[in-house]
Amino acid sequence: MKNFDAFLKRKNICFSARRYGIDALSAMAQGLFCSLLIGTIIKTLGEQLGLGFLVDVGGYASAMSGAAMAVAIGFALQAPPLVLFSLATVGYAANALGSTTLIPDQPGAGGPLAVLFIAIIAAECGKAVSKETRIDILVTPLTTILVGVGLSAWWAPSIGTAATAVGSLIMWATDLQPFLMGIVVSVLVGVALTLPISSAAICAAFSLTGLAGGAAVAGCCANMVGFAVLSFRENGWGGLVSQGLGTSMLQMGNIMKNPRIWLPAILTSAVTGPIATCVFHLEMNGPPVSSGMGTCGLVGQIGVWTGWLSPSPQALANGAAAITPGAMDWLGLVLISFVLPAALCWAFGLLFRRAGWIGDGDLTLQ
Repeated sequence: MKNFDAFLKRKNICFSARRYGIDALSAMAQGLFCSLLIGTIIKTLGEQLGLGFLVDVGGYASAMSGAAMAVAIGFALQAPPLVLFSLATVGYAANALGSTTLIPDQPGAGGPLAVLFIAIIAAECGKAVSKETRIDILVTPLTTILVGVGLSAWWAPSIGTAATAVGSLIMWATDLQPFLMGIVVSVLVGVALTLPISSAAICAAFSLTGLAGGAAVAGCCANMVGFAVLSFRENGWGGLVSQGLGTSMLQMGNIMKNPRIWLPAILTSAVTGPIATCVFHLEMNGPPVSSGMGTCGLVGQIGVWTGWLSPSPQALANGAAAITPGAMDWLGLVLISFVLPAALCWAFGLLFRRAGWIGDGDLTLQ
């Protein structure tokens, strides 16, 4: 056992929830952002501006999402070069096969989820054999690719079926009970966004679109804009921008010291979620990853806009259709994304400050 532990340490293989559930998941979201999400934005701009070149560029970027996610995961796991480069093939296979299901003619939502599981295993297997033989240039890529593609063929369709079922259940429940599920989805996705995990990757894995996607956007905005405004007296304009357009994850250190500072944002998400689903019927029918991005680079809002004009394949599979947005649609997007999170979180925060639950300096970013 000691020899095995020494081998794992030498190979930098660490079986931990942090490495796989936080580092790898967060990196996967970045890979997804730099391929599918950016590609969708570029393609939509090209379509609206009548620029075929941009449409082509967006299509190329989106097509590489599986490879980008897997390589990002390998980077997070500190994979050596031969393993890292081989993961491009693994990611492409896992994403493609995870986007199918065991149900004929039904598209799957499990591409990103399949990439996460399979790329981790393939990367660790590749790391285990890396530089162990004199023909490393052959052994390492062969091991990484054969393990990854083999697992993709074996597991990915089942993962696609499972992810589709879970995502469909969430969206069905949201359509059936928009008030209750508006609260649940908004709060949970908002919490995931602030935690050191990836809400974007979670939404992509379960292909959350429609009303559920709208509730997810509301929860993310409640945390990002909420913390930005709530901590303005401590962090000023720099904190406003870094949290409002960056990430509320910056507050995790302060949350660990005083968990009660999170309550205003959580309560805000519990209010804006059902307002999004029941009052404005806000749907996010762009790429599912946008549902978990909130105001980060305004990706959530761009996702809603692209979903109005040209729904993503996942949204189309769930019955979405292109619309011409009206004044109520734009009003809902602005209120849910910016105005209500700022006003409500500030008001809740004021109450908690007066109650002594939030003290001076509790929200100061280091």
